[in-house]
Amino acid sequence: MTAIKVPPLGESIVEATVSRWLKKEGDSVVPGDTLVELETDKITVEVPAMSAGVLTKRAHAEGDVVKVDELLAEIDEGSGKGEAGSGGKGSEGSGAVAEKVVAPAPAPQQAKPAATPAPPPTPVAAPAKRAPAEVRASPAAQRVAAEKGVDLSKVEGTGRGGVVSKPDVLEAAAPARQAPAEPAAAPKAPSPPLPASPVPLPSERETREKMSTRRKRIAEHLLEAQHATAHLTTFNEIDMSAVIAVRERLKERIEKEHGVKLSFMPFFVKAACLALETYPVVNAQIDGDAIVYKHYVNMGIAVASEAGLVVPNIKDADRKGMLEVSRDVQALAKRARDGKLTMEDLTGGTFTITNGGVFGSLVSTPIINYPQVGILGLHKTQDRPVAINGKVEIRPMMYVALSYDHRIIDGQQAVLFLVRVKELMEDPASMLIS
Repeated sequence: MTAIKVPPLGESIVEATVSRWLKKEGDSVVPGDTLVELETDKITVEVPAMSAGVLTKRAHAEGDVVKVDELLAEIDEGSGKGEAGSGGKGSEGSGAVAEKVVAPAPAPQQAKPAATPAPPPTPVAAPAKRAPAEVRASPAAQRVAAEKGVDLSKVEGTGRGGVVSKPDVLEAAAPARQAPAEPAAAPKAPSPPLPASPVPLPSERETREKMSTRRKRIAEHLLEAQHATAHLTTFNEIDMSAVIAVRERLKERIEKEHGVKLSFMPFFVKAACLALETYPVVNAQIDGDAIVYKHYVNMGIAVASEAGLVVPNIKDADRKGMLEVSRDVQALAKRARDGKLTMEDLTGGTFTITNGGVFGSLVSTPIINYPQVGILGLHKTQDRPVAINGKVEIRPMMYVALSYDHRIIDGQQAVLFLVRVKELMEDPASMLIS
């Protein structure tokens, strides 16, 4: 018997939530098969089988919180029993259902011994072949189906992945119980659609959902940033005309020659790195009563994924050119969308950029990604009238915000940092001089 335990989850992470089981008890597995997915506050971890055999035990249900090195499952490594064990136990699960579902059929045969023997073989044969492949039901649902004489192949499952649950079977069995007691159920007879509604009845106007481990950690992290820092935000605006012109002129050629889509984010990454060189305290960190200055920039890029906010970072962004930064930004975004981010992607950041403009945000006050001390917020580019050399012109303008920890960054430094970013973005050619 092989025990499958919760693996190490990364820096400072001690627990995770069982997100999804990919194998059922009784399934045969081979080395490398993913048994279960664990969700942490940063990434989703796939736990594979390390040996061939049959999954005999799932120690935790979906939604349970587990700690590192805690038992998750057990695999029986019977030699040559992989398929046999799986077939035996798997078919016992579904085959037994077919037999139990059919078991009530002999009852009518006792009432009509001569007339009914012929029909049963056809209904019996069809479910018996179909159930193992098509019907997935929980053990409780199988037991109740056998007791109530419910054909599981005709029950629509509402569980995860279409699994038939106990309430589904009870719902399917309800009309059969009500039919003989017609006088008692007479008032409900005129409304045939009602049998389908018992499941959602408890609270149709509200839904209560347990907070995921990742969402809880995000909430704790943001509260910690608010409570542990002297949080302040300063604003400025950038005329995006020059950057837009450069991008429009180069994007097709760069994509054709280098296979990279040139977005605005690499320009902001480069501008922020140069501004951090001038004002290194914005790239620093507080450690007790000391200030730790970082002589490198691991630029965090906030990404909104389906699982929640994540901040992967580009390592040594200050030493990379625009094309290399573009490739890294695209690669991080793709891994975030696909749920393939690693702990290396998510740790070690020194400064963060977040872009609410992609969702239409015009202005906001971003929260510091603690223990960092600064975060740059980008917003929607919008045509606005501005005064240029004494004349009113329509220009594509963007509000930018710098939230910073006032414990080590003075207001003057924060404002000048943002002014430096503005100057570089409004004259992108100047970024090439550094």
